[in-house]
Amino acid sequence: MVFYILFSYFTERSDFLNLLLLYSGLFYCAWRIIKASQFNFWALAGIGVFFRILFLPAIPNLSQDFYRFLWDGRLLIQGVNPYTVTPQLFNTDLSTALEVTSGKTVNQARELIAGMGELNASHYSNYPPINQLCFAIAALFAKNSIVGSVIALRILIIAADLGILYFGKRLLEKLNLPVKNIFWYFLNPFIIIELTGNLHFEGVMLFFVVCAFYLLHKGKWFWAAVLLGVSVSVKLLPLLFLPMFFKYLLTNDKGKTSIFGLHFDKLSVIKMVLFYAVTLSTILITFAPFLSQDFITNFAATIGLWFQNFEFNASVYYVIRWIGFQTVGWNIIGTVGKILPLIVIAFILMLAFFRRNTTTQQLITAILLGVSFYFLLSTTVHPWYVATPLILSVFTRYRFPIVWSFMVIFSYSAYSAEGFSENLGLVAIEYIVVIVFAFSEIFFGNKLQKSNFFSVFKAPI
Repeated sequence: MVFYILFSYFTERSDFLNLLLLYSGLFYCAWRIIKASQFNFWALAGIGVFFRILFLPAIPNLSQDFYRFLWDGRLLIQGVNPYTVTPQLFNTDLSTALEVTSGKTVNQARELIAGMGELNASHYSNYPPINQLCFAIAALFAKNSIVGSVIALRILIIAADLGILYFGKRLLEKLNLPVKNIFWYFLNPFIIIELTGNLHFEGVMLFFVVCAFYLLHKGKWFWAAVLLGVSVSVKLLPLLFLPMFFKYLLTNDKGKTSIFGLHFDKLSVIKMVLFYAVTLSTILITFAPFLSQDFITNFAATIGLWFQNFEFNASVYYVIRWIGFQTVGWNIIGTVGKILPLIVIAFILMLAFFRRNTTTQQLITAILLGVSFYFLLSTTVHPWYVATPLILSVFTRYRFPIVWSFMVIFSYSAYSAEGFSENLGLVAIEYIVVIVFAFSEIFFGNKLQKSNFFSVFKAPI
C-alpha cells in the first residue's frame, strides 16, 4: 500500500531510479502476497481491488494521453466528431476550429491541450469508437473537472479488470488450468500502474477478448464474434487475431479439421464464414456513426504515423535502423515501416494456416506468439502494450510476458528532467532478457519449468 501511494502521488516519470526501485519492490510484494495467501481467491481479489482504489483520485504520472481522452470525450458529448479536428487548431486558428465544430469548444481547453503535449495535439484522434464512448461517459459525469473525469475513466478500467478476473477464472477452470494463474494479471503491478494508474484502455479491450474466448470455448460463437468485434472498436490490435481463428472454427465436434485435415465439413465452413461476417459487421456498425471521407483520411493518416514516423522502445527495428545509418547514412523508418508489417502479416498467416490451432489453448497460444512477434518488429512499443501478451500467457504454458511486464520499466529511462532521450543500453537489456527467456521457453520449455530458475513462478502457476 505504501509503495503504491508513493508511486501514484509522489513519483515523477523523470525520476527513473525511484521508479525502478518502487516498481521492483512492488513486484516482490506481489509475489510474496500470492505465495503467502495459500491461494485464497477472494482475499487476492480484494487486495487487487484495494490497490486499484488507491489510485482513484490520482492524476496519471507516467503518461499524458488521458488529456486527449478527456478532449475527445468532451467534443463527442457536444455532437462534434473528434476525428475531424485537431486540438492544436484551437490554438493556431480558432476561427477555423469553431467553424468545423459549429461554434462549439471544450471546457478547460487550454489545460487539456497543454497537458496532452504538442505532438498529440497536432494529430487527429486515432482512438476507435467504443474507446470514444468511454471518453464520452467520463465527460458526461464531469464536464468541468479533470480530476472528476479521471475518476470516471478509472472506474471503467477497474470494472473491466474485474470482468477479466471473473471470466478469466471461469475460462481457466474450463481449460483445467490453475485458477491462480489469473493473478499474474490481476495483481501484477504493471497492470495496476499502467492501466488503472495511467488510464490506458488495453484492459477494456482485453475484457471483451477474454469474454470472447470464454464464449467461444462454450460453443457460443455468435456472441464471441460480437465481443471480438467490440474489442477491435476499443483498440485495433485484435484485428491481428482474426486469421488465427480459421482452423479453430473449421474443427468439427469430433476434433477433425476440415479442409486442412482433408475432412470437409460444410457446417464448420458455414460457421467460420458467419463468425468472420459477424465480427466484421460489428466493427462496421460501431464505426458507422463516424464514417465519412474526412474520417477515413484522417484516421488512416494518424495510424500510418505509428509505423512510419514514431520510434519508441523498439527492438529488432533499432538494429535495422543502426544498419541503415551505417549503410545509407540516414534513418530508414519510412521504408522499414512499410516492410515490417508485411513480415508480421506473413508470420501470422503461417501461424494461422500451418500450426495446429484446434483447441482453445492452442488458439490462444498462437495469438500470443503472433502478438509477441508483432511487438518484436514494431517501431513503437509503449509499456502498456505488454498487457495483451501478459493476459494471453495466463492461459498458456508460456511465462515470458510476466518477465516482460517487469523489464518494460526500463523504457521509462528515456524520460529525464533534461528531456526525452532513449537509453539504448537499457532497451537492449530489456529485450535481451525477454527474448532469451522466451527462446528458452519455446525451445526448452519442459527443462526450464523443472529448473530452479523457473521456481520463482511455481507458487502461482
